[in-house]
Amino acid sequence: MLSDIEIAHAAEVRPAREIAEGMGVLPDEVEPNGRYKAKVSLRILKRLAEAPNGRYVLVTAITPTPLGEGKTLTTVGLGQAFRVGGHSAISCIRQPSLGPVFGIKGGAAGGGYSQIVPMEDINLHLTGDVHAITAAHNLCAAFIDNHIYHGNALGIDPHAISWPRVLDISDRALRNVVIGLGGRTDGNPRESHFEITVASELMAILALSEDIGDLRARIGRIIVGRTFEGAPVTTDDLKVAGSMTVLMKETIKPNLMQNLDGGAAFVHAGPFANIAHGNSSIVADRIALKLADYVVTEAGFGADMGAEKFVNIKCRVSGLAPDAAVLVCTVRALKAHSGRFEVKPGRALDPALLAEDLDALDAGMPNLVKQIENVRSFGIPVVVAINTFPSDTPAEHALIGVRAREAGAFDVVTHHMHAEGGRGGLALAEAVAKACEEPAKLTFTYRVEAPVREKIAAIATRIYGASGVDFSFEAGRAMQEIADEGMGALPVCMAKTHLSLSHDSKLKGAPSGWRLPVRDVHVAAGAGFVYALCGDITTMPGLPGTPAGEHIDIDADGNVVGLS
Repeated sequence: MLSDIEIAHAAEVRPAREIAEGMGVLPDEVEPNGRYKAKVSLRILKRLAEAPNGRYVLVTAITPTPLGEGKTLTTVGLGQAFRVGGHSAISCIRQPSLGPVFGIKGGAAGGGYSQIVPMEDINLHLTGDVHAITAAHNLCAAFIDNHIYHGNALGIDPHAISWPRVLDISDRALRNVVIGLGGRTDGNPRESHFEITVASELMAILALSEDIGDLRARIGRIIVGRTFEGAPVTTDDLKVAGSMTVLMKETIKPNLMQNLDGGAAFVHAGPFANIAHGNSSIVADRIALKLADYVVTEAGFGADMGAEKFVNIKCRVSGLAPDAAVLVCTVRALKAHSGRFEVKPGRALDPALLAEDLDALDAGMPNLVKQIENVRSFGIPVVVAINTFPSDTPAEHALIGVRAREAGAFDVVTHHMHAEGGRGGLALAEAVAKACEEPAKLTFTYRVEAPVREKIAAIATRIYGASGVDFSFEAGRAMQEIADEGMGALPVCMAKTHLSLSHDSKLKGAPSGWRLPVRDVHVAAGAGFVYALCGDITTMPGLPGTPAGEHIDIDADGNVVGLS
C-alpha cells in the first residue's frame, strides 16, 4: 500500500472556494489562504442563526499506545462515510503541533485513504495560527521583563512570574532556563522556562472563544504573575492584551480544508489533551453544525483525557451536547494493555504483538471496558469502532465485540477506512446514525460550584479509577488561594500522561489500588479553568532517540517526502 503522503499527493484536491460553495458558505464568508485552504468568517453564524443543528458526534478512544490508534483517521473517515451514504458531513479536528510532527508521533491528518489534504499544510504551518499564538504569547513575556526593567511600577515579584515563553518544537533543553544574562542592558537575570506553544493558555483561549470580543476579554483576564503583596497581575494590567489580540485576530476564524473525497473539514486550534483541554474550537463546531447533517468532532487521546475535558469544559462553555460517541480501539493497543508487550516509538513492534493471542487481548480488555464506562457516565450512547490492521484476526475482533457489548456499548463495528476510505466505514456510519437516535442526556462528572479539591477527586476516582488523591503542600496552598480569590467555581483541566488511566505510563489496562499525586494547581483565568499537574507531566516534550524529522525531506521538485 502507498504511504500516507503518497496517497495525499495522488489525490485530486479541489480549490477551497469550491469546497466552501458546496457546503453552503457564501463567497463573502470565505477568505482563501492559498489555493486549497481558507478561513471562514464568523459572520456566517449570524446568517445561519435560525438554521437547525445537525447531529453532533464525538470521537474518542481507549488509552492509546505511543503510536496512536487511528482516532483522527476514524474522525476523517467517518465524515467521508456519511457522505458516501448520502448525508452531508463535516469533520472537525485540531491542528497538529510541530513538536510531534518532527518528534514522536508524526502528523495528524488521518491516514491511508481517510485523510485531510493537503497533508503538508495541516501538518506544517497551515494558515499560521500557531505562529500567531507563539508571537502573542512571547510578546507578553517580553512585556513582563520590560516592565520590571523599567522600574516595575506594578511591583511584580520576579519569583512569582507564571508566564513562560513558548516554542512549537519539542526541546527538553528549554524546560528550565536562566534569562537576562549579559549585563544591565540585557535585563534582570531570573529563572524561567519554555512550554510548547500548544500548551499556552492562548491556545486554550482560542479553542473556547465565541468571537473576537470574547477572545479579547479572555486574553485580558490572563494572570501572568503576582506582586510582592501576592495580588494577581493580568495582561490588562500590563497593557499588552490588546496587542496580543491584534496578533491573533485572524486565528479566531476556522480553517477550511477537505478530505480525500472532497468533503469539507475544519482544522482549528490545537491544545494538547495531556497538558491542555485537547479539543478543537467551539466556533468550528458551531459553524459545522449549521451546515451539515452530521458533525464529527475529535477529542484528544483516550476518553479519560480529551472526552472528559470535552464534556466538563468544552460543552459547559458551548452549551452543545453530543448525540453519540465513537470509541476507537485496536487489537494491538488492547494487547499492549495486557502489560505483556512494550511499544516504543521508533522501534519495530514485537512480532508476538501481531500474532493472534486471545489471552493477551482479553487481559487488556479492562481498559476498553473502563473507557466505555467513562463515556456512558457522560450520558452519551457509545459505538465502539475497531480500527483494522492487516495482522488482526476475526476471532480477535469477535472477542472485542463480546466484551464491548457486555460493557454497555450500543454497537461494535469493524471498519476498513484506512484501506478503503469512506466505503470502508459505511457500517460504522450506519451504527452511529442509529446511536444518534437514542436518548442522550449530557451528564457532567462534577458540580462546577464544588471546591477544586472535590472536583479533582471526582475526576480521579470516577474517570481514572484511582482510590484517592494525594495533594502536595504547594497544591493545597494554591487551591486555597484560588478559593480566596473567588475563582474556585471553574472547571478543572487535568494534566497527566495520556499513556495510562493513571499518572504512571507504566500502569496499563485499568489499574486499581493507586492514588493520584497532584503536585501543583494553577488557574487559567483567561481560558476559564483551573489546571492540575499530576505526576511528572511536563509542558515541554522532548525528542525521541530517532525523531520523525530524520525522515522528512524535500525532493528536487519541491515535494515534501517522509512526512507521516
